[in-house]
Amino acid sequence: MLTPSETIPDRGAIVSKRSLSAELAALVKQHGTGPALRPHVLATLRAALEQGRAEVRRRLEAGGSGTDCVRQNAYLMDQVIRALADHVTTGIYPAANPTAGELFAIAAVGGYGRGEMAPFSDLDLLFMLPYKRTPRVEQVFEHMLYILWDLGLKVGHAVRSVDECMRQAKADVTIRTSLLEARFLHGEEKLFNELRRRFAKEIAAGTGPAFIEAKLEERDARHRRLGDSRYVLEPNIKEGKGGLRDLQTLFWIAKYYYKVDEVSELLDKQVLLAEEVAKFAKAQDFLLTVRCHLHYLTGRGEDRLTFDVQADISRRLGYTDHAGLIGVERFMKHYFLVAKDVGDLTRIFCANLEAEAKRPPRFSLMRLAQARKDIEGFLLDGERLNIRYDRQFKDNPLDTVRLFHVAQVHGLDIHPNALRALTRALGVVGPKLRADGEANRLFLEMLTSRKDPEVALRRMNEAGVLGRFVPDFGRIVAQMQYDMYHVFTVDEHTLFALGILHDIESGALKDELPLASEVIHKLVSRRALFVAMMLHDIAKGRGGDHSILGAKVAEKLCPRLGLSAEETETVVWLVRWHLNMSDAAFKRDLEDDKTIRDFVELVQSPERLRLLLVLTTADIRAVGPGRWNAWKSTLLAELYHRAEDLMSGVVSALRRERRVNAAQTALRGLLTDWTGEDIENHLSHGYPAYWLSFDPDTHAHHARLMRRADREGAPLTVDTRIDRSRAVTEVTIYTHDHPGLFSRLAGAFALSGATILDAKIFTMTNGMAVDVFLVQDAAGGAFDSGDKLAKLAVMIERTLSGQLRPLQELAKRKPGLTNRTRVFKVPPRVLIDNKASTTHTVIELNGRDRPGLLYDVTRALTNLSLQISSAKISTYGEKAIDVFYVKDVFGLKITHESKLAQIREKVLTALSDPVADAQADSGRFSAAERSKARSKQKKPALPRRKTPAETAAE
Repeated sequence: MLTPSETIPDRGAIVSKRSLSAELAALVKQHGTGPALRPHVLATLRAALEQGRAEVRRRLEAGGSGTDCVRQNAYLMDQVIRALADHVTTGIYPAANPTAGELFAIAAVGGYGRGEMAPFSDLDLLFMLPYKRTPRVEQVFEHMLYILWDLGLKVGHAVRSVDECMRQAKADVTIRTSLLEARFLHGEEKLFNELRRRFAKEIAAGTGPAFIEAKLEERDARHRRLGDSRYVLEPNIKEGKGGLRDLQTLFWIAKYYYKVDEVSELLDKQVLLAEEVAKFAKAQDFLLTVRCHLHYLTGRGEDRLTFDVQADISRRLGYTDHAGLIGVERFMKHYFLVAKDVGDLTRIFCANLEAEAKRPPRFSLMRLAQARKDIEGFLLDGERLNIRYDRQFKDNPLDTVRLFHVAQVHGLDIHPNALRALTRALGVVGPKLRADGEANRLFLEMLTSRKDPEVALRRMNEAGVLGRFVPDFGRIVAQMQYDMYHVFTVDEHTLFALGILHDIESGALKDELPLASEVIHKLVSRRALFVAMMLHDIAKGRGGDHSILGAKVAEKLCPRLGLSAEETETVVWLVRWHLNMSDAAFKRDLEDDKTIRDFVELVQSPERLRLLLVLTTADIRAVGPGRWNAWKSTLLAELYHRAEDLMSGVVSALRRERRVNAAQTALRGLLTDWTGEDIENHLSHGYPAYWLSFDPDTHAHHARLMRRADREGAPLTVDTRIDRSRAVTEVTIYTHDHPGLFSRLAGAFALSGATILDAKIFTMTNGMAVDVFLVQDAAGGAFDSGDKLAKLAVMIERTLSGQLRPLQELAKRKPGLTNRTRVFKVPPRVLIDNKASTTHTVIELNGRDRPGLLYDVTRALTNLSLQISSAKISTYGEKAIDVFYVKDVFGLKITHESKLAQIREKVLTALSDPVADAQADSGRFSAAERSKARSKQKKPALPRRKTPAETAAE
């Protein structure tokens, strides 16, 4: 392995060990070895570190590479430690003739031992002893460590004899890995060489397979802990799948098993090909470059590439807007493609090692038997599907698709040798193969197989075949969705969704998704469903409505794949309208008959209704962890059943009046302890809309609540019921109605930290208001804590009594300028629809989510003299989408153009976010101006209103 000093030109500009040692020696002569010396030594070393770090950073920001940066940082630290060790051993604790027991060595271990140090990485040192500690050696080590700590360095250290190193390395794979990368720094080099010799003989010899297994298990556990996907939109570039740690795992195994010091040596050992060695170096340099810039940008050892730093780093690396993608999306697409390369490398390399470790003796009968086993033109090699000869794919292009089909049918993994040959032959996957009927038949069989299609298509995607065989899919490979709602890239989301479809069909998700698990078995157009799922987001990133553009892609692709005209029409329809069911369920009032009629008019057939339900469910479930919840399940199920009833004619017989009568009759049956007069008096208080909005049990609950409040003369009643099956809390408020009531209540909820999902607002004939809210906490669960509920009741009471003013309180709680959501631009939009409801004007607004947004908007609607009848509140990451059903003061729709224009203007003003506007173009402000603005922001007392996982649909 090359030491950092061997790879760095112009080392003197970073630090000179000779000069630094001379300065420290001069300080000893000047100040002696007493307490007066220490501050001067610290100042000298600190100055050397600061000067060296500044030079390293300057080189990186001038266009240098991450590889150079980490080596330069390691070189700087090498020289500081060596100079410090010389200073302590010769100036502070000199020993003219040290005994054998006083000899020691200092070694760099871990990443530092590898010669790599990111700007804010820890410093890992091993202080080595020949056998036991002596007083002088302890003094030397202690003095050095205190100096390093006082310099602000994060030092991980161990003091061990060679025997102790051997003993602990045998017991702990982490220590074994650390010693594997040990590099000599200072002291008795013979002692270090003894460590290396004994490590090779006593630890590494004969334990290669066990070490490989341990490191692969460690890798898999790390992947599971961090989401088990290399395509998360805020990746951990060190520990995440496809990150630096995966490359390091490859290097550790190579070093341990093949006894190499550089990855390039694997070329001579025929483990990696030349292009794979080059791919390793390129991927490592890219990831190191990103990591170094990330450390400098954040000023700490940060390894998570969060949204708020992605744009800055993309600018530092020179990514600009191009070809329909903004610079940050191009940067992140490059990142994901590199992560894919890392996955290819580690899979090929580790699979090779696993195969070699398990391989029978060269001439064993078992191996000969395996070599002769033929499976549909491929060979079974160690339980993996392999090619028969190197040019198989070039001579038979169809085999590039058949390989995955055979693997799926027989439940086999694919040998790395086959994947390597496939990579070299990708050029044969072109127009001729795409037009091949047999190739398309095999692909369609894989996509619609009862055996999990996600596995087969993921393999094809990782190998680069899927994007070439279906070029439109290739356009979404590694395509980032730059928002806080989506968790994965577009291709990864699509593959997950196909896997979820399979799980629904197999019954694996019947407890979580009961309705979809039941409905999927009633489908006639099963193939159309799976093809539509693969294509539903295929046109994202093209600068238009991806549903419309995707339908055009489906229209051309489906016949090529072998679908009939009827199936093609179904797929095209599903892709075009795949968002419609979630839009209707989450944005429209399901108690409004017109909502159901409009939805049924679009869907038209029970088969399409079933297809759309299953596709919508799987689509939302595949967005990311927590994006699906019981509340969404309830709304989709309600829409599905209402639409199904209307299609079957069940609802047509139940006109509005009959449904009202039925609701009142059901309530009478539940109020058996009431007098007939009391019941009729209560029934006279509700308008038809109220009776059509709740089930009989809820009506009975309200009746008892209202009668008790009326008898006690209570000016305000706040009642809560926790519904754990839907993960919501129902909050019912009974009080005197007055203009602005909903707005004030929205303010109280915001101040309490509750997120409103749905609201039904009624004024009874006696002038009392019955407002029913469904709320969740910030984590997407029921708002069920006793303390929270008590605080909510107090906030509502104080707000309605005028003791608390939401406008002023929320102004104090604006998030600071560092809020990571501020990097996203969400243009405010107001849509007014007078066709969606027969009785109400529907106002849909889109804007950046923030504390008090709902309060600001409802206050604007109140000031416009509008009555809010119901509301649908949703949040998609950083974007809020709220829908209000309103009437004017006379209880009519708003139709006058001037009034509609006034509504748009006022609501747009309410949607504006002064803090976000100030940051929309951060380049307009200097660092000093931003710092001054930040100092004026008060620390938020409550968390931001956020429901990215709870209230939005895909």
